[in-house]
Amino acid sequence: MKDLGEKIHVSSKEILPDLIELRRHLHAHPELSGQEYQTAALVAGELRKSGWEVKEAVGRTGVVAEMGQKNRPVVALRVDMDALPIEERTGLDYTSSIQGLMHACGHDLHTCIGLGVAKVLANKKFTNSRIRIIFQPAEEIAKGANWMRAEKVLEDVKALFGVHVYPDLSVGKIGIKSGTFTAAAAELEIDIIGQGGHGARPHEGVDSIWVAAKVISGIQEAISRRLDALKPVVISFGKISGGNAFNVIAERVKLLGTVRCLDSNLYEQLPQWIEKIVKNIASNYGAEVHMNFKSIAPPVYNDPELTNLLSSCAKTFIDEENIVYLENPSLGAEDFAFYLQDVPGTMFRLGVAGEKGCAPLHSSYFSLDERSLELGIKILSQAIIMSTESS
Repeated sequence: MKDLGEKIHVSSKEILPDLIELRRHLHAHPELSGQEYQTAALVAGELRKSGWEVKEAVGRTGVVAEMGQKNRPVVALRVDMDALPIEERTGLDYTSSIQGLMHACGHDLHTCIGLGVAKVLANKKFTNSRIRIIFQPAEEIAKGANWMRAEKVLEDVKALFGVHVYPDLSVGKIGIKSGTFTAAAAELEIDIIGQGGHGARPHEGVDSIWVAAKVISGIQEAISRRLDALKPVVISFGKISGGNAFNVIAERVKLLGTVRCLDSNLYEQLPQWIEKIVKNIASNYGAEVHMNFKSIAPPVYNDPELTNLLSSCAKTFIDEENIVYLENPSLGAEDFAFYLQDVPGTMFRLGVAGEKGCAPLHSSYFSLDERSLELGIKILSQAIIMSTESS
């Protein structure tokens, strides 16, 4: 493993300057979910230069690269490509050139990790297996994975790897965890219907704003007293809309929020549970409720065997003290989870914080340390090779 690691190290060093330039180009030219046309074209061109067999327009704007022996088991890597509708405020020389769009989640680095792995593996002869790299669109709206699955990108796949940047860890560190890695997530929409009236005589109507306040606080109270505290559920409302005038009792209020849960069985019960709680609260004050619970993604479950392999590969390039064994899963969501419904896989956290730290993901000030690119390429390249050799 040491000799292999040294070869990967040398290859990664050679390609790094070009990949940094590519990453900066991608950062300056972000594209929204499902609109990654230029990103996909650049990716496909780079892959073909490295000798990969390439398919474009997979899952709308996705790209799939493959090499190795046909009709053999596949080891796959998935990276995502899309940006976010956020105005960048980093002040970087290569800041976003498109107003209101930004790579605020590190997918530009993920894309270049995928290209780096492709370049490192380009000259290796895979006699017993196949390698597939999936460049996925639309992760931020949790649709891209299912678009790709519908086009059978997981056919013959025996192991799948993924990575996500992590601003809580410094460059040179990674975070790994077997089992549940991220939460199931849903979008929650609640319509509260009251009865309008004059603001001076609220007793003659049903104040939907007041009822909405009761619903918001009541759900939190019910979570703390009706659900097992060892199986956390988070419900957060990010948008409230309703009412037409300062002196008119609002007839309708809409609440939009998100639900996060780590336990799959509990998650399946939450739509009925939330609806029952909300309807009981609203009916106590004479209001009606219509609720829509829209599931976004299931939990990511990291396969223990593949996670251990990833950890072993990481030790070739970093000391044990730089491998952080995460105690708790994240309540964030990842559509990588959909792939894991079909095949075993694992993903890890890649430290990207520089000496001055790093702003959180989805922040307009998010700016990662590019030195993290090399480590991501090296760990994944070795993990993929070791997985193919066990075919």
